[in-house]
Amino acid sequence: MPRTLTQGAAPAAPHPLQGKAMTSLFGVLKTWLERGLEVFTIGLLLALTTIVVAAVFFRAVGSSIIWYDEVASIGLAWLSFYGASLAALKRAHMGFPGLVTAAPLALRSLLFVLSEVIVIGFFAIMGWFGYQVLEVLAWDRMVSLPGITMDVTQSVIPVSAALFILCELVSLPAAWQKMRSGIDPEHEAIDEAIRLAEEDLKESKS
Repeated sequence: MPRTLTQGAAPAAPHPLQGKAMTSLFGVLKTWLERGLEVFTIGLLLALTTIVVAAVFFRAVGSSIIWYDEVASIGLAWLSFYGASLAALKRAHMGFPGLVTAAPLALRSLLFVLSEVIVIGFFAIMGWFGYQVLEVLAWDRMVSLPGITMDVTQSVIPVSAALFILCELVSLPAAWQKMRSGIDPEHEAIDEAIRLAEEDLKESKS
């Protein structure tokens, strides 16, 4: 007599290829997101450097740029916010990975989930209220450049908050696997630096 599924039968386990495909998709998304953020932050850094050098030059010849202070401070804020998103994608923010790795697996998992909920929740709140504030700032303008409204300059808050959350979610699967495996990111970074240094030493000797 053929075997039939009962109502309480357990669902079939997902195919291993599905998990690999999902991991590969997150890896591709992370790569493209990382490249985009690197290009954007490097562009901001070069622009900020150019503005500072130009301001020093014009001040030396007795013709100061009136918008330098305001634009430079805004550019530094943009660089900080978007750089923080890039650091989140690389999981490079300060933490206590050694302490977490030394904990039992159940406690590690709990701390990992709790930290992700706190971080994502904080940036979700910051992004929401940052977006609400833009409606108020739309009526204000920069002092030195009246043609630019303040909602343009302060748009970095909700945009970078959304980017930070996206970076956290994209890097989440790899970080979860490392946590479950007991891999300490700090030791991993040190080992990678040692490996690169040894490779450079071998190339210099050859």
